[in-house]
Amino acid sequence: MPARKRLLDRTRQVSRRQQQIVELVAQGLKNCEIGAELGICAHVVRNYISAIYDKVGVSNRVELALWYEARRHEGWVRPAA
Repeated sequence: MPARKRLLDRTRQVSRRQQQIVELVAQGLKNCEIGAELGICAHVVRNYISAIYDKVGVSNRVELALWYEARRHEGWVRPAA
């Protein structure tokens, strides 16, 4: 399978809530700040981030932010509701 196809398949697996969390991580927010923004506990945010790492194939917040920026420039990011 071509690398671009695998990347697009991973992008499709990210839920709307996970996308919100990715956006906030890319803005540099901490887990407690993300939790306050979304009305969830920081440990729930940590669980989401761990699942997101597995889905998109990254291992830390910097890689996730870079992954997000690449998707944003490709038009992956949906407009904020």
